[in-house]
Amino acid sequence: MVYRKVLSLYFLKPIIELEYQLQQLNNFSQNSSNSLEEKLNQFKINLLQLKCEIFKSLTPLQRLHLVRQADRPTTLDYTSLIMDNWIELHGDRGGKDDPALVGGIGSLNGQTVIVVGHQRGKDTKDNVIRNFGMASPGGYRKALRLMKHANRFNFPILTFIDTPGAWAGIDAEKLGQGEAIAVNLKEMFSFNVPIICTIIGEGGSGGALGIGVGDIILMLEYAVYTVATPEACAAILWKDSKKSLIAAEALKITSADLKVLGIIDDIIKEPLGGSQCDPFIASLMLKNKLIVELKNLLQLSGKRRKELRYQKFRKIGSFYEE
Repeated sequence: MVYRKVLSLYFLKPIIELEYQLQQLNNFSQNSSNSLEEKLNQFKINLLQLKCEIFKSLTPLQRLHLVRQADRPTTLDYTSLIMDNWIELHGDRGGKDDPALVGGIGSLNGQTVIVVGHQRGKDTKDNVIRNFGMASPGGYRKALRLMKHANRFNFPILTFIDTPGAWAGIDAEKLGQGEAIAVNLKEMFSFNVPIICTIIGEGGSGGALGIGVGDIILMLEYAVYTVATPEACAAILWKDSKKSLIAAEALKITSADLKVLGIIDDIIKEPLGGSQCDPFIASLMLKNKLIVELKNLLQLSGKRRKELRYQKFRKIGSFYEE
């Protein structure tokens, strides 16, 4: 069943129970009567309705827990599904090759593009290697090297954001984590080529912004984008991480909230239950949206794109005092 890997998510318990009952009915359906077939069809309808109700009413914190699941598609999953060709490139040319932030060159619908994105692990061992998707300064410098390559050869840039934040260890600070992210922000505003950023899971803090400056900011339906994780926010404001539910509501981290606030440009629908339920369909939805947006951006001049990019981010955070 779809949700066996996410039994820890309590809000999915009714779906899991109903799917179990459906499986039991399926076992008896081969030599069944018409009445049993009718019950089976009714169970399927009830299950679909239940899924729609639950996923339509997810709280911000529930969405965050959903996108943190290990079976959710990652940057490498999407690139393998949406790219015609793909070659991963390594290293920041300064002695580091951070596996938490991957990148390379590929072909999207016949158009050569440079792709960079955070990469989480699929299990504990993989997460340790990838540092749970929290990139080091070397990762952001690798991303910048690839983006400069894209700008030099006039290749559009696609970024995929999925991180709880940049690595905040002592070694990261020694290696200039803040400087690495700041330089990326500055340089991404200067590039002449189109840049499309997509939040595919959790977009957290400066770690997300380090590859998050673009002409178009897209967000998957259940993804979240926040200045700090709800747990960190609650710990800072109330010295109590258990108040993360309140923090999540106040932070406005969902795709719908951020669309209203003008932080993102558009929302990409996901299969019912999230991208992890059907990665192939999710990748098709993402691919089609990227092709459309890229086609529109390529019709603009580099100078015009930079002007619009600058104005887009200048408007974020504006408010009026009464």
